[in-house]
Amino acid sequence: MPQAIVMPKLGNTVESAIILTWHVGVGDPVKTGEALCEVETDKATLEVESSASGILLARFFEAGDEVPVMQNIAVVGREGESFDLLSPLSAAPAEHATPSVSYDQSDEEPDDRVFVSPRARHLAGRKGIDYSEIEGTGPDGRIIERDIRALIDQQVKMSPVAKAMLASGEYQIADAGAVDKRITKSDLRPSSPGGSPELKAIDLTGVRRTIAKRMLESMRTTAQLTLNASADATSLQGFRARLKSSDEALGLRGVTINDLLLFAVARTLPAFPELNALYENDRILQHARVQLGMAVDTPRGLLVPVIRGADSLSLRALSDEAKRLAEACRDNSIMPDELTGGSFTVTNLGGLGIESFTPILNPPQVGILGIGSINLKPVERDEAVAHVPHIGLSLTVNHQVVDGAPAARFLAQLRQNIASIELLLAL
Repeated sequence: MPQAIVMPKLGNTVESAIILTWHVGVGDPVKTGEALCEVETDKATLEVESSASGILLARFFEAGDEVPVMQNIAVVGREGESFDLLSPLSAAPAEHATPSVSYDQSDEEPDDRVFVSPRARHLAGRKGIDYSEIEGTGPDGRIIERDIRALIDQQVKMSPVAKAMLASGEYQIADAGAVDKRITKSDLRPSSPGGSPELKAIDLTGVRRTIAKRMLESMRTTAQLTLNASADATSLQGFRARLKSSDEALGLRGVTINDLLLFAVARTLPAFPELNALYENDRILQHARVQLGMAVDTPRGLLVPVIRGADSLSLRALSDEAKRLAEACRDNSIMPDELTGGSFTVTNLGGLGIESFTPILNPPQVGILGIGSINLKPVERDEAVAHVPHIGLSLTVNHQVVDGAPAARFLAQLRQNIASIELLLAL
Protein backbone atom coordinates (compact mmCIF):
# COMPACT_ATOMS: atom_id res chain seq x y z
CA MET A 1 0.00 0.00 0.00
CA PRO A 2 1.51 3.37 -0.97
CA GLN A 3 2.40 5.72 1.85
CA ALA A 4 2.43 9.49 1.70
CA ILE A 5 5.49 11.44 2.78
CA VAL A 6 4.39 14.67 4.44
CA MET A 7 6.12 17.95 5.12
CA PRO A 8 6.73 17.43 8.85
CA LYS A 9 5.76 19.83 11.60
CA LEU A 10 9.09 21.62 11.95
CA GLY A 11 8.45 23.49 15.18
CA ASN A 12 5.66 25.21 17.05
CA THR A 13 5.94 28.41 15.02
CA VAL A 14 6.68 27.01 11.53
CA GLU A 15 3.74 27.00 9.10
CA SER A 16 5.53 26.14 5.84
CA ALA A 17 8.91 25.31 4.33
CA ILE A 18 10.60 25.75 0.96
CA ILE A 19 11.95 22.66 -0.79
CA LEU A 20 15.60 23.36 -1.62
CA THR A 21 16.70 20.12 -3.29
CA TRP A 22 15.46 16.58 -3.85
CA HIS A 23 17.97 13.82 -3.12
CA VAL A 24 15.84 11.09 -4.74
CA GLY A 25 14.16 10.98 -8.12
CA VAL A 26 10.85 9.38 -9.09
CA GLY A 27 11.41 5.66 -9.64
CA ASP A 28 14.40 5.46 -7.29
CA PRO A 29 14.37 2.97 -4.39
CA VAL A 30 14.29 4.47 -0.90
CA LYS A 31 14.56 3.10 2.62
CA THR A 32 12.91 4.15 5.85
CA GLY A 33 14.95 6.95 7.41
CA GLU A 34 16.66 7.91 4.13
CA ALA A 35 16.81 11.65 3.41
CA LEU A 36 14.44 12.45 0.55
CA CYS A 37 14.83 16.21 0.30
CA GLU A 38 16.25 19.28 1.99
CA VAL A 39 13.86 22.03 3.09
CA GLU A 40 14.32 25.49 4.52
CA THR A 41 12.13 27.32 7.02
CA ASP A 42 12.55 30.95 7.97
CA LYS A 43 14.91 29.74 10.70
CA ALA A 44 16.78 26.62 9.66
CA THR A 45 17.58 24.07 6.96
CA LEU A 46 16.48 20.48 7.58
CA GLU A 47 16.15 17.14 5.82
CA VAL A 48 12.88 15.28 5.34
CA GLU A 49 13.29 11.53 5.78
CA SER A 50 11.25 8.75 4.25
CA SER A 51 8.80 7.08 6.60
CA ALA A 52 8.58 3.98 4.39
CA SER A 53 10.69 1.72 2.18
CA GLY A 54 9.94 1.11 -1.48
CA ILE A 55 9.98 3.09 -4.71
CA LEU A 56 9.49 6.86 -4.87
CA LEU A 57 6.31 6.86 -6.94
CA ALA A 58 5.73 10.61 -7.14
CA ARG A 59 6.93 14.03 -6.07
CA PHE A 60 4.08 16.52 -5.73
CA PHE A 61 6.32 19.58 -5.36
CA GLU A 62 9.66 20.60 -6.79
CA ALA A 63 12.64 22.67 -5.66
CA GLY A 64 11.61 26.24 -4.95
CA ASP A 65 8.03 25.39 -3.97
CA GLU A 66 6.77 26.54 -0.58
CA VAL A 67 4.73 23.80 1.07
CA PRO A 68 2.53 23.99 4.19
CA VAL A 69 3.48 21.65 7.03
CA MET A 70 1.60 18.32 7.14
CA GLN A 71 1.01 18.51 3.36
CA ASN A 72 1.77 15.43 1.23
CA ILE A 73 4.94 16.05 -0.75
CA ALA A 74 5.69 12.59 -2.14
CA VAL A 75 4.56 8.93 -2.23
CA VAL A 76 6.54 5.76 -1.55
CA GLY A 77 5.22 2.32 -2.44
CA ARG A 78 5.52 -0.61 -4.85
CA GLU A 79 6.01 -0.01 -8.54
CA GLY A 80 2.71 0.32 -10.39
CA GLU A 81 0.59 1.07 -7.31
CA SER A 82 -2.07 3.75 -7.63
CA PHE A 83 -1.56 6.81 -5.44
CA ASP A 84 -4.10 9.29 -6.87
CA LEU A 85 -5.92 9.68 -3.57
CA LEU A 86 -2.69 10.79 -1.87
CA SER A 87 -2.11 13.65 -4.26
CA PRO A 88 -2.71 17.15 -2.83
CA LEU A 89 -4.94 17.73 -5.85
CA SER A 90 -7.21 14.83 -4.93
CA ALA A 91 -7.27 15.79 -1.27
CA ALA A 92 -8.13 19.42 -1.91
CA PRO A 93 -11.85 20.16 -1.63
CA ALA A 94 -11.28 23.40 -3.48
CA GLU A 95 -11.00 21.49 -6.74
CA HIS A 96 -14.55 20.16 -6.38
CA ALA A 97 -16.19 23.30 -5.07
CA THR A 98 -18.65 25.40 -7.02
CA PRO A 99 -16.76 26.86 -10.00
CA SER A 100 -15.61 30.43 -9.49
CA VAL A 101 -15.90 32.84 -12.40
CA SER A 102 -13.48 35.57 -13.37
CA TYR A 103 -14.61 38.26 -15.80
CA ASP A 104 -14.55 42.03 -16.29
CA GLN A 105 -17.12 43.99 -14.32
CA SER A 106 -19.68 45.37 -16.76
CA ASP A 107 -23.45 45.64 -17.26
CA GLU A 108 -23.54 42.48 -19.35
CA GLU A 109 -21.81 39.25 -18.49
CA PRO A 110 -19.29 38.42 -21.25
CA ASP A 111 -19.44 35.14 -23.11
CA ASP A 112 -15.71 34.42 -22.72
CA ARG A 113 -15.82 33.64 -19.01
CA VAL A 114 -12.88 31.72 -17.55
CA PHE A 115 -13.77 29.08 -14.95
CA VAL A 116 -10.80 28.49 -12.65
CA SER A 117 -10.45 26.88 -9.25
CA PRO A 118 -9.00 28.89 -6.34
CA ARG A 119 -5.96 26.60 -6.10
CA ALA A 120 -5.26 26.97 -9.81
CA ARG A 121 -5.69 30.76 -9.62
CA HIS A 122 -3.30 30.97 -6.66
CA LEU A 123 -0.65 28.85 -8.39
CA ALA A 124 -0.96 30.83 -11.61
CA GLY A 125 -0.57 34.09 -9.75
CA ARG A 126 2.46 32.82 -7.84
CA LYS A 127 4.16 31.59 -11.02
CA GLY A 128 3.07 34.49 -13.24
CA ILE A 129 1.04 32.27 -15.58
CA ASP A 130 -1.61 33.65 -17.97
CA TYR A 131 -4.33 30.99 -18.10
CA SER A 132 -6.91 32.93 -20.12
CA GLU A 133 -6.22 31.00 -23.33
CA ILE A 134 -5.89 27.44 -22.03
CA GLU A 135 -8.58 24.77 -22.00
CA GLY A 136 -9.34 23.31 -18.59
CA THR A 137 -9.59 19.58 -17.93
CA GLY A 138 -11.87 19.88 -14.93
CA PRO A 139 -15.68 19.54 -14.88
CA ASP A 140 -17.33 21.66 -17.58
CA GLY A 141 -13.92 22.76 -18.87
CA ARG A 142 -12.91 24.29 -15.57
CA ILE A 143 -9.18 25.10 -15.17
CA ILE A 144 -7.76 23.22 -12.22
CA GLU A 145 -4.31 23.08 -10.68
CA ARG A 146 -2.99 20.26 -12.86
CA ASP A 147 -3.72 22.39 -15.95
CA ILE A 148 -1.56 25.20 -14.58
CA ARG A 149 1.21 22.76 -13.66
CA ALA A 150 1.10 21.28 -17.17
CA LEU A 151 1.47 24.78 -18.60
CA ILE A 152 4.40 25.45 -16.29
CA ASP A 153 6.10 22.23 -17.46
CA GLN A 154 5.74 23.35 -21.09
CA GLN A 155 7.39 26.68 -20.44
CA VAL A 156 11.08 27.39 -20.24
CA LYS A 157 12.27 27.00 -16.65
CA MET A 158 13.92 30.21 -15.48
CA SER A 159 15.33 31.37 -12.17
CA PRO A 160 13.81 34.55 -10.67
CA VAL A 161 17.10 36.39 -11.11
CA ALA A 162 17.35 35.43 -14.78
CA LYS A 163 13.72 36.43 -15.33
CA ALA A 164 14.35 39.86 -13.82
CA MET A 165 17.53 40.34 -15.87
CA LEU A 166 15.72 39.47 -19.09
CA ALA A 167 12.82 41.76 -18.21
CA SER A 168 15.25 44.68 -17.85
CA GLY A 169 16.05 44.44 -21.57
CA GLU A 170 19.78 44.61 -20.86
CA TYR A 171 20.38 40.86 -21.17
CA GLN A 172 19.57 38.03 -23.54
CA ILE A 173 19.98 34.25 -23.57
CA ALA A 174 23.54 33.53 -24.64
CA ASP A 175 22.88 30.09 -26.15
CA ALA A 176 19.61 29.19 -27.85
CA GLY A 177 20.17 25.59 -26.81
CA ALA A 178 19.87 26.65 -23.19
CA VAL A 179 16.09 26.74 -23.48
CA ASP A 180 16.12 22.96 -23.04
CA LYS A 181 17.20 23.38 -19.40
CA ARG A 182 16.54 25.75 -16.52
CA ILE A 183 17.81 29.22 -17.39
CA THR A 184 19.94 30.90 -14.75
CA LYS A 185 21.86 34.18 -14.80
CA SER A 186 24.96 32.29 -16.04
CA ASP A 187 23.06 31.55 -19.28
CA LEU A 188 22.59 35.27 -20.03
CA ARG A 189 24.85 37.85 -21.63
CA PRO A 190 24.56 41.62 -22.05
CA SER A 191 22.39 42.66 -24.98
CA SER A 192 25.01 45.20 -26.09
CA PRO A 193 28.10 43.61 -27.71
CA GLY A 194 31.17 43.96 -25.53
CA GLY A 195 29.17 45.02 -22.50
CA SER A 196 29.54 43.50 -19.05
CA PRO A 197 27.13 43.36 -16.11
CA GLU A 198 28.04 45.71 -13.28
CA LEU A 199 25.43 44.55 -10.80
CA LYS A 200 24.91 41.22 -9.13
CA ALA A 201 21.27 40.54 -8.25
CA ILE A 202 20.66 38.31 -5.22
CA ASP A 203 17.16 37.30 -4.19
CA LEU A 204 16.40 37.40 -0.48
CA THR A 205 15.19 33.96 0.54
CA GLY A 206 14.86 31.87 3.67
CA VAL A 207 16.88 33.06 6.66
CA ARG A 208 18.22 36.18 4.91
CA ARG A 209 14.70 37.31 4.02
CA THR A 210 13.56 36.72 7.61
CA ILE A 211 16.50 38.72 8.98
CA ALA A 212 15.73 41.63 6.67
CA LYS A 213 12.08 41.64 7.69
CA ARG A 214 12.71 41.39 11.42
CA MET A 215 15.44 44.01 11.51
CA LEU A 216 13.15 46.51 9.80
CA GLU A 217 10.23 45.59 12.07
CA SER A 218 12.49 45.98 15.10
CA MET A 219 13.43 49.54 14.20
CA ARG A 220 9.86 50.46 13.27
CA THR A 221 8.08 49.05 16.31
CA THR A 222 10.46 49.76 19.22
CA ALA A 223 12.07 52.82 20.78
CA GLN A 224 15.69 51.69 20.98
CA LEU A 225 18.17 53.24 23.41
CA THR A 226 21.80 52.12 23.53
CA LEU A 227 24.14 52.60 26.51
CA ASN A 228 27.88 52.09 26.06
CA ALA A 229 30.37 51.19 28.81
CA SER A 230 33.42 49.01 29.40
CA ALA A 231 34.44 46.52 32.08
CA ASP A 232 37.86 45.74 33.54
CA ALA A 233 38.91 42.55 31.76
CA THR A 234 41.99 41.75 33.85
CA SER A 235 40.30 39.02 35.88
CA LEU A 236 38.49 37.74 32.78
CA GLN A 237 41.70 37.24 30.82
CA GLY A 238 43.61 35.80 33.80
CA PHE A 239 40.91 33.28 34.63
CA ARG A 240 40.59 32.24 30.99
CA ALA A 241 44.35 31.60 30.88
CA ARG A 242 44.14 29.37 33.97
CA LEU A 243 41.24 27.42 32.50
CA LYS A 244 43.17 26.85 29.29
CA SER A 245 46.06 25.29 31.23
CA SER A 246 43.88 23.36 33.69
CA ASP A 247 43.77 19.57 34.05
CA GLU A 248 42.25 18.12 30.90
CA ALA A 249 40.05 15.82 32.99
CA LEU A 250 38.14 18.85 34.26
CA GLY A 251 36.85 19.57 30.76
CA LEU A 252 37.40 23.32 31.12
CA ARG A 253 40.13 23.97 28.58
CA GLY A 254 37.59 24.80 25.90
CA VAL A 255 35.83 27.51 27.93
CA THR A 256 36.17 30.79 26.01
CA ILE A 257 35.99 34.45 26.91
CA ASN A 258 32.57 34.49 25.28
CA ASP A 259 31.41 31.60 27.50
CA LEU A 260 32.51 33.53 30.59
CA LEU A 261 30.60 36.58 29.40
CA LEU A 262 27.46 34.52 28.72
CA PHE A 263 27.81 33.13 32.25
CA ALA A 264 28.15 36.64 33.71
CA VAL A 265 25.06 37.87 31.85
CA ALA A 266 23.02 34.80 32.87
CA ARG A 267 23.91 35.29 36.56
CA THR A 268 23.31 39.06 36.48
CA LEU A 269 19.90 39.13 34.76
CA PRO A 270 17.79 37.52 37.56
CA ALA A 271 18.30 40.65 39.67
CA PHE A 272 16.95 42.79 36.83
CA PRO A 273 13.64 41.19 35.75
CA GLU A 274 12.66 44.28 33.74
CA LEU A 275 15.41 43.37 31.27
CA ASN A 276 14.78 39.62 31.24
CA ALA A 277 11.37 40.20 29.68
CA LEU A 278 9.21 40.44 26.58
CA TYR A 279 6.91 43.26 25.48
CA GLU A 280 3.96 42.34 23.30
CA ASN A 281 0.27 43.19 23.04
CA ASP A 282 0.72 46.08 25.51
CA ARG A 283 1.93 43.65 28.19
CA ILE A 284 5.31 43.09 29.82
CA LEU A 285 6.07 39.41 30.37
CA GLN A 286 8.91 38.90 32.82
CA HIS A 287 10.70 35.53 32.71
CA ALA A 288 11.46 33.70 35.95
CA ARG A 289 14.41 31.94 34.24
CA VAL A 290 17.04 33.26 31.85
CA GLN A 291 16.45 31.92 28.34
CA LEU A 292 19.64 33.33 26.86
CA GLY A 293 19.83 33.93 23.12
CA MET A 294 23.28 34.13 21.54
CA ALA A 295 23.90 35.47 18.06
CA VAL A 296 25.74 33.03 15.76
CA ASP A 297 27.23 34.03 12.41
CA THR A 298 26.56 31.41 9.72
CA PRO A 299 26.96 31.31 5.93
CA ARG A 300 23.16 31.65 5.63
CA GLY A 301 22.99 34.66 7.94
CA LEU A 302 22.63 35.46 11.63
CA LEU A 303 20.89 32.85 13.78
CA VAL A 304 20.04 33.19 17.48
CA PRO A 305 19.76 29.85 19.31
CA VAL A 306 18.59 29.87 22.92
CA ILE A 307 20.41 28.45 25.95
CA ARG A 308 17.52 27.26 28.15
CA GLY A 309 17.71 28.00 31.87
CA ALA A 310 21.14 29.60 31.47
CA ASP A 311 21.00 31.09 34.97
CA SER A 312 21.07 27.62 36.56
CA LEU A 313 23.82 26.08 34.42
CA SER A 314 27.39 25.60 35.60
CA LEU A 315 30.12 27.28 33.59
CA ARG A 316 31.09 23.98 31.96
CA ALA A 317 27.48 23.06 31.14
CA LEU A 318 26.79 26.50 29.68
CA SER A 319 29.98 26.35 27.62
CA ASP A 320 29.10 22.90 26.26
CA GLU A 321 25.56 23.96 25.35
CA ALA A 322 26.75 27.16 23.67
CA LYS A 323 29.18 25.18 21.52
CA ARG A 324 26.55 22.57 20.64
CA LEU A 325 24.06 25.20 19.52
CA ALA A 326 26.62 27.20 17.56
CA GLU A 327 27.81 24.09 15.71
CA ALA A 328 24.23 23.07 14.95
CA CYS A 329 23.60 26.51 13.46
CA ARG A 330 26.66 26.32 11.25
CA ASP A 331 26.04 22.78 9.97
CA ASN A 332 22.29 23.41 9.41
CA SER A 333 21.18 20.81 11.97
CA ILE A 334 19.63 23.32 14.39
CA MET A 335 15.97 22.63 15.16
CA PRO A 336 13.47 25.48 14.74
CA ASP A 337 12.33 25.27 18.37
CA GLU A 338 15.94 25.84 19.48
CA LEU A 339 15.75 29.26 17.81
CA THR A 340 12.70 30.50 19.70
CA GLY A 341 11.75 31.44 23.25
CA GLY A 342 14.66 33.69 24.19
CA SER A 343 14.23 36.31 26.93
CA PHE A 344 17.47 38.28 26.34
CA THR A 345 20.18 38.16 23.67
CA VAL A 346 23.97 38.53 23.60
CA THR A 347 25.86 39.32 20.40
CA ASN A 348 29.67 39.40 20.30
CA LEU A 349 31.70 41.23 17.65
CA GLY A 350 34.82 41.58 19.77
CA GLY A 351 36.64 38.90 17.80
CA LEU A 352 36.33 41.08 14.70
CA GLY A 353 37.97 44.06 16.38
CA ILE A 354 34.79 46.06 17.00
CA GLU A 355 35.11 48.18 20.15
CA SER A 356 31.43 49.19 20.49
CA PHE A 357 28.31 49.14 18.31
CA THR A 358 24.54 49.48 18.40
CA PRO A 359 22.95 46.01 18.65
CA ILE A 360 19.39 45.85 17.31
CA LEU A 361 16.66 44.40 19.50
CA ASN A 362 15.17 41.01 18.75
CA PRO A 363 11.47 41.74 19.50
CA PRO A 364 9.56 40.99 21.61
CA GLN A 365 12.70 40.93 23.79
CA VAL A 366 13.38 44.27 25.48
CA GLY A 367 17.15 43.95 25.86
CA ILE A 368 20.23 42.89 23.91
CA LEU A 369 23.88 43.16 24.92
CA GLY A 370 26.62 43.78 22.39
CA ILE A 371 30.16 42.75 23.34
CA GLY A 372 33.18 44.48 21.84
CA SER A 373 36.89 43.84 21.78
CA ILE A 374 39.33 44.06 24.68
CA ASN A 375 41.59 47.13 24.57
CA LEU A 376 43.91 48.93 26.95
CA LYS A 377 42.27 51.86 28.70
CA PRO A 378 44.09 54.52 30.76
CA VAL A 379 42.95 54.34 34.40
CA GLU A 380 44.12 56.48 37.34
CA ARG A 381 45.62 54.37 40.13
CA ASP A 382 47.59 55.65 43.12
CA GLU A 383 47.95 59.09 41.55
CA ALA A 384 49.39 57.52 38.41
CA VAL A 385 47.97 56.36 35.09
CA ALA A 386 47.89 52.64 34.36
CA HIS A 387 46.77 51.03 31.14
CA VAL A 388 44.25 48.32 32.03
CA PRO A 389 42.50 45.93 29.57
CA HIS A 390 38.81 46.74 29.25
CA ILE A 391 36.08 45.03 27.25
CA GLY A 392 33.43 47.06 25.43
CA LEU A 393 29.75 46.59 26.36
CA SER A 394 26.80 48.05 24.42
CA LEU A 395 23.33 47.54 25.88
CA THR A 396 20.25 48.29 23.76
CA VAL A 397 16.85 48.38 25.47
CA ASN A 398 13.31 49.08 24.37
CA HIS A 399 12.81 52.52 25.91
CA GLN A 400 9.04 52.03 25.69
CA VAL A 401 9.17 49.79 28.76
CA VAL A 402 12.75 50.03 30.10
CA ASP A 403 13.98 53.36 31.41
CA GLY A 404 17.58 54.48 31.18
CA ALA A 405 18.28 54.24 34.92
CA PRO A 406 17.46 50.50 35.40
CA ALA A 407 19.31 49.75 32.17
CA ALA A 408 22.34 51.63 33.51
CA ARG A 409 22.13 49.79 36.85
CA PHE A 410 22.12 46.43 35.06
CA LEU A 411 25.15 47.48 33.04
CA ALA A 412 26.93 48.67 36.19
CA GLN A 413 26.30 45.35 37.97
CA LEU A 414 27.40 43.39 34.91
CA ARG A 415 30.63 45.40 34.73
CA GLN A 416 31.31 44.57 38.37
CA ASN A 417 30.55 40.86 37.84
CA ILE A 418 32.87 40.69 34.83
CA ALA A 419 35.65 42.45 36.74
CA SER A 420 35.21 39.88 39.55
CA ILE A 421 34.35 36.84 37.45
CA GLU A 422 35.94 34.34 39.87
CA LEU A 423 33.84 35.67 42.76
CA LEU A 424 30.71 35.37 40.61
CA LEU A 425 31.54 31.72 39.99
CA ALA A 426 31.72 31.15 43.72
CA LEU A 427 28.15 32.33 44.33
